[in-house]
Amino acid sequence: MLKGFNRHEDHPIVGASFPYQLMVHDIELMVEAGANAVRTSHYPNDERFLDLCDERGILVWEENHARGFSLEQMQNPNFERQCEDCNREMVESHFNHPSIMIWAILNECASNTPEGRVMYKKQLEQIRSLDGSRPLTFASHHREKELCFDLADIVSFNLYPLWYGDEDPGELSDQARKWADELGGQGKPMIMSEFGGDGHYGLRDPNRMKGTEERHADIIGSNLDAYTKRPFISGMFIWQFCDCRVSEGNGWLLSRAGTQNSKGIVDRYRRPKLAFDIVKKYFRRDEGK
Repeated sequence: MLKGFNRHEDHPIVGASFPYQLMVHDIELMVEAGANAVRTSHYPNDERFLDLCDERGILVWEENHARGFSLEQMQNPNFERQCEDCNREMVESHFNHPSIMIWAILNECASNTPEGRVMYKKQLEQIRSLDGSRPLTFASHHREKELCFDLADIVSFNLYPLWYGDEDPGELSDQARKWADELGGQGKPMIMSEFGGDGHYGLRDPNRMKGTEERHADIIGSNLDAYTKRPFISGMFIWQFCDCRVSEGNGWLLSRAGTQNSKGIVDRYRRPKLAFDIVKKYFRRDEGK
């Protein structure tokens, strides 16, 4: 069972220019939480971070740099070339890292369109030609409209029950398994590649309103409880390890206070939230057995 986090290379003091010491600190926190895997969302990671994963036995899902693109954006003349370059550099540069278990592409892009399917197929075939030894996947949020599960070795879902809606995590994951089986993923392993909710560090309230650490911990606990009980789920990656900066924009997704995504189990300075202990409860539950 893969138990891990989505991690951004982002820190309020150094930005994306991580010194080695901060990389070690991130690894130590993930290990303390009981994680055995990390997803490099959404780009290939620093070579030194992969070295640390090799040394500590942390399994890695590494993916290319494209995320959240519409079909119109994917049809930009530069898109295909840039993805091919990134895929090739990612695999050729990091092929010999034993920690890398999964290659992935195109997080939440237009895999629900016939035109997008052509691009997904071409990129997955490119990576498979460079390395046939590792399984391939992509993270999808298109639910029953997904068109590309048959192209991947693992089906992966980005779903946010109890945060962007009031769906039950267990019922939704059961439904996701049915979607996968009906849409080309029959018999393939399934990963919950993103789930979570906002929790602002230091915001505590017994009423557990949205955004509090208490509500955040409740959401994480409910998701983990559902997924660890379902044998058809082969992995789970919490969104996310640490709070991070996001782009400023007008859409609901980008209009976040302080341009911060606050779904981290630790805040941007790596201070653990209440949800950290909830993660430890589920990720380390079987230790010593």
